[in-house]
Amino acid sequence: METLAIALLAFFAAGWSVLAGADLGTGMLTPWLGRSDGERRLVLASFAPFFLGNEVWLVATAGVLIGCFPALEGELLSGQLPVLVALLTGWILRDAGLWSRGRGPGPRWRAGCDAAVTCGSWAVALSWGWLLAALLTGRPYAPATSSTGLLTALAVAALFVAHGLGFAALRLTGPPYERARRLVGRAGRPWQPFALTAVLMGGLPLWAGAGLPLAERAASPATLVLLVPALLVVTPLLVAVQAWMWHAFRHRVTGPSYL
Repeated sequence: METLAIALLAFFAAGWSVLAGADLGTGMLTPWLGRSDGERRLVLASFAPFFLGNEVWLVATAGVLIGCFPALEGELLSGQLPVLVALLTGWILRDAGLWSRGRGPGPRWRAGCDAAVTCGSWAVALSWGWLLAALLTGRPYAPATSSTGLLTALAVAALFVAHGLGFAALRLTGPPYERARRLVGRAGRPWQPFALTAVLMGGLPLWAGAGLPLAERAASPATLVLLVPALLVVTPLLVAVQAWMWHAFRHRVTGPSYL
């Protein structure tokens, strides 16, 4: 059961990194991809159908960690509290900007919401890199403070940007598409850069978490016997819904979304 719990934790963490990395990376590039109000609206519409479903994977990751590895969760939560606060703050700021953009008066309101989306996306990406830096340097119970931590956070944020560019090149049209495609490059098929960054995005949390004492910090066998089968039932449903969503919104965007 411990092995299955570890596999589920790795699956959800890697899934969030790949899926949410696309909308966060695109959000980080909103001011550059969208030079006008209409173009920024198009950029946001490219990932608007996905971001809520993508966030479920982070919630699932936290749920598996809390339920199946409670001792480790407590140690990580106390040790990485500043990192997690920064990540949640960016998450809330980004979502508030997305939900509020079309619900206020005037261009200044929309510009402020666009700034919230961009800043929140950067905050989440840098916080995730900051967390991974602590795990990679073998100090999971304290935030990374050295130059290595800073460089790792910046490198992870750059990977988010590259992943977002690949996603934008698949989803956008018009001038925003041309700007994304200019950096992605025109060699090969359009999906290849996105597939490459997806592999890197998914591999990062697996690499960083490989050194965690997951088996030693697992919950009691009685708890795992209850939780793991339930998770194994729910997980295919989550994957099926996610696959349907990406299939349903697979076409390029040409106009604003419900946001």
